[in-house]
Amino acid sequence: MAAAPAPWIERLTPRHLLSASIAVALLTITLKTLAWWLTDSVGLLSDALESLVNLGSAMFALTMVTLAARPPDLEHPYGHHKAEYFSSGFEGLLILLAALAIIWAGASRMLEPQPLQRLDWGLGLSVISSAFNGLLAWVMLDVARRHRSIALEADGRHLITDVWTSAGVVVGVGAAWLTGWLWLDPLVAIGVALNILREGFSLLRRSSHGLMDQALEEEVQSQIQRTLARFSQLPIRFDHVATRKAGQRRFVDLHMHVPAHWTLGRAAELRNEVERALIDAVPGLRATIQLLPDDVEAHAPVAVPDRPGEGR
Repeated sequence: MAAAPAPWIERLTPRHLLSASIAVALLTITLKTLAWWLTDSVGLLSDALESLVNLGSAMFALTMVTLAARPPDLEHPYGHHKAEYFSSGFEGLLILLAALAIIWAGASRMLEPQPLQRLDWGLGLSVISSAFNGLLAWVMLDVARRHRSIALEADGRHLITDVWTSAGVVVGVGAAWLTGWLWLDPLVAIGVALNILREGFSLLRRSSHGLMDQALEEEVQSQIQRTLARFSQLPIRFDHVATRKAGQRRFVDLHMHVPAHWTLGRAAELRNEVERALIDAVPGLRATIQLLPDDVEAHAPVAVPDRPGEGR
């Protein structure tokens, strides 16, 4: 069984950590830029450019998380939860632009290799900045899981990528220093760019899926089915169960068929009981249950196939 998080971690919110991410990004940009300035290493320059992306991403993510927390209003009756997906997509675009800039710098240096200087200081500063990023990323991913924040998760995963990138840069630039093979420095930079290109495309794919009303995770859907199965001893049935997620919010829509001779009050009372059971089973769930007589079949414009175990 996983250990419970420390009390101070439990008190953290996505906005707390994104504010911390901005501060850490400013610190790592300073350290990595100084490392590049001391060494003239294009590999360390690529590392500094990725930290610049971290800063822009964290600032935009903080704005979107703040917007997503706003309550529903007349123009947005379902809330602002999808704002977090824009943050993930924006971060993906920034990563792609940074990767292209790194490839350009690496290719130019490959054609005209330059000697490296004061790598002891440069690599040391890079390792220190990576330690800050690694610690922050570990906390961010833990809080992101508990708050179901895609913006915070995207920022945390990008920081993890940054840590691995920095490790590759340290190894590659260190090898160039020890062997005298100057072409290793730009080669490492290009490798960094290819790695973060993959991460950028992954973030864009996830944000686009979220904006297209992606279904809930399989384990959550299974929990919904188990909750509905608790009412199987009653003369009712459920069908057209459809789920979606929007940022931290989870939604389920379904039809509940009851005997035609039941009064509306009796049916509504049972519907409320089912709704409470679903909300208790899946935190953050919003359930919409349509009541129908058991001899009436309603068909939505887009058919939703029943999952195994649904029905009477």
